Amino acid sequence: MNFASSMFAAVGTAGAILIAVLAVVVLLALWAIGVYNSLVRSRNNYKNAFAQIDVQLKRRYDLIPNLVEAVKGYMGHERETLENVIKARNLAMGAQQAASQNPGDPAAMQQLNGAEGQLTSALSRLMVVCEAYPDLKANQNMLELQEELTSTENKVAFARQAYNDSVTSYNNMREVFPASMVAGMFGFSPAALMEIENKEERSAPKISF
Repeated sequence: MNFASSMFAAVGTAGAILIAVLAVVVLLALWAIGVYNSLVRSRNNYKNAFAQIDVQLKRRYDLIPNLVEAVKGYMGHERETLENVIKARNLAMGAQQAASQNPGDPAAMQQLNGAEGQLTSALSRLMVVCEAYPDLKANQNMLELQEELTSTENKVAFARQAYNDSVTSYNNMREVFPASMVAGMFGFSPAALMEIENKEERSAPKISF
C-alpha cells in the first residue's frame, strides 16, 4: 500500500512538473508570437512611411524637366548648369526606384541619400543663376513652378521625418533584449534612415523670385 501510494505520488509530481513545463513553453510561444507580430507591424509602418516619400519624390522628379524647360529659353548659355540638374535628377530617380524595391535597406538608402544631396545641390546652383534674369523671375509659369516645387519640398521633408521616426521605433524594438532574440531568429534586419548628409541639403532649394 505504501509502495502504491508512493508510485501515485511520484506520478502526480511528474505530471505537475510536465504541466508546469508545458505552461512555460506555451507562455514563451505566445510571447514570441506577440513580439514577432509587433516587429512585423513596425516594419510595415516604416515601409508605408517610405511609400509616402516615394510619392513626393516622384512628383519632384516630374516637376524638374518643366523647370528646366521654363528657364532654358532665358539662359541658354548656362547649358552646363541645366545639364547637371537633369543628370542629378536621373541619378536620383534611379536611386529612388532601387530604394522603393527594398525600403530601409542600408545600401539602397545610402545611395538615395547621396543622390538626393547631389540633386539638391544642382537645383540650388540653378536657382542662384536664375537670380540674374529679371524677366525669368517675373514669368508666370516660373512662379507657378515655384509654388509647386516649394510645396513638394515641404511634403518630402514631412514624409522623411515620419519615415525616420518609424525606422527609429522599429530599430529600437528589434534591438531591445529579449525581443532582439526573436528579431535575430526571424531575420528582422536593421533599417536605415533617410538622412541629411550635408549642410547644403539641410534646406530645400530656394525657389523664390
